[in-house]
Parts: sequence; C-alpha cells; structure tokens
Amino acid sequence: MPMPRKPTPLKILDGSNKKNPTPKDEPKYDPSIPEPPEHLTDYALEEWGRISKMLYPLGLLTDADRAAMAGYCQSYGRWRLAEEQLQKTPGLVIETQSGNLIQNPLVGIANKAMEHMRKFITLFGLSPADRTRVSVDKQTKTENRFAKYK
Repeated sequence: MPMPRKPTPLKILDGSNKKNPTPKDEPKYDPSIPEPPEHLTDYALEEWGRISKMLYPLGLLTDADRAAMAGYCQSYGRWRLAEEQLQKTPGLVIETQSGNLIQNPLVGIANKAMEHMRKFITLFGLSPADRTRVSVDKQTKTENRFAKYK
C-alpha cells in the first residue's frame, strides 16, 4: 500500500515542496474554520473547537476539510465516551449469561474509534511523526488570531 500524499500546506511548512513540487493545477482553498455539522456529539464539538484553533493558523483547515474534520472529531467523541463508560464498567472482560468470558464490547468500540482517529490525524499532519517533519516559520508561530477570544 503506497504512502498517502502529504498535503501541500505541510509540504510548504517542512520545505519538502522544493524537492517534490506540487502539481500546478492543484485546487487551492482559502484557510477557514468551517461550521461543524449539526450531528456532532458534545465531545466532538468540544474537540472541533480545540483542534480547529490549531489547524487554521497553519493553513491546514478549509471548508473542503469539513467532512474529514467531522470524522476525526466524531471518532474522538466516540472514543472519549467509550473510555468514560469503561471506567464505570468494571473489567476489560465480562461474563456472558452462559459463563464465558469475553472482551468488554466497550474495549472494541474504544479501540476502533482510536484507529479512526489515528487515520484522520495523519490527514492533517497531527501525528507525532508528522510533526517532526514540519517546521513553522516564526511569523506563523507568534501570530495568534484567536488571542483576543481567550
């Protein structure tokens, strides 16, 4: 399976666009924070607000990314809810009515949501490995358009 293509803003930030230029006809979207979809859970909306403030100043979030962002945030919300339920439900295994021990279904839900989160954060360059390949210029680092809202 080939490696996924790195988004152009990440190539520009890490300087790899000089070695491997992006196509000249690549669609370009203005950075923006899209409105979150109405179906997102409370935890997903909370994550939407947190992560969008990190991605927007780097030019990594546009209206075109709304669905991918929603997928990440909903996966985050599902993972968080499953983890909270696991804390209330004792044990990683449960006993069935017939006496067999099986994995607590919440473990599977949490694991699947984490896997989906991992796939989505890679799209936005947010995994620890992706961050090591990106350097942000000083102007972008010091400029905080959201400071007045704190």
